[in-house]
Amino acid sequence: MSRSHHSLARAAIVTGVAGAVALVGAGSASAETEVAEPATFTSAFTAMATPAAVVDPDGVPTPGTPGATGTFTYRINSDLEIICYDISLSGVTPPFQSPAKTATHVHQAAAGEPGPPRIAFPDPEDDGSGRLVSSGCLQGPFTTGVVTDGADTGAGFTLAQIEADPSSFATDTHTTASPAGAVRGQLTAIPVGGVETGAGGTAEDAAGGTALLSVAGLGALAVAGGIAVRRRATTGA
Repeated sequence: MSRSHHSLARAAIVTGVAGAVALVGAGSASAETEVAEPATFTSAFTAMATPAAVVDPDGVPTPGTPGATGTFTYRINSDLEIICYDISLSGVTPPFQSPAKTATHVHQAAAGEPGPPRIAFPDPEDDGSGRLVSSGCLQGPFTTGVVTDGADTGAGFTLAQIEADPSSFATDTHTTASPAGAVRGQLTAIPVGGVETGAGGTAEDAAGGTALLSVAGLGALAVAGGIAVRRRATTGA
């Protein structure tokens, strides 16, 4: 992958935003780490983020950056506790700002509601075309740098929680100009089949009812090539 991204393990120690909340009892050994993309995924999600969906910490609608848009694509292997992310922002102007260790998050929050961040991602960077982009894979346990009731808001969180109820999770990014959020969107599960990632399956796979991940109608997704996803046999979804 040609785009560089920040190490969140390092960011757990040295925060990149003013006023960041210090972690309690958490160092690099207990923070998420950057890892290679796994061979398979158990689920995938997307969010088309807009400024109109932003709410402040009290749940009051607080429109973000006018004209901005964001596409967030997440691929999850909950067996390995790995999430791969492809984020693309248009019309969002840094600097980023958040009490968390980065300003780009998945929050446990239903539509129109506030909620704590559960995962913090590297903030997107200019790719030279005017877009801000970020891609990579992180493995938990996850930390955010936000401490509530003495615990980091990522503590105890697992990716299986997203798989169980994706509509209860939102993703966003925060800037100095739009501290409540420049754009925000709710996670939506992308229909998946049962083949492994990579080659795209075989005729035998197709005969068995497996299918590639569909990205039709999601042309803005920042996912290179077709993505195939394996569901765990233990899930009924």
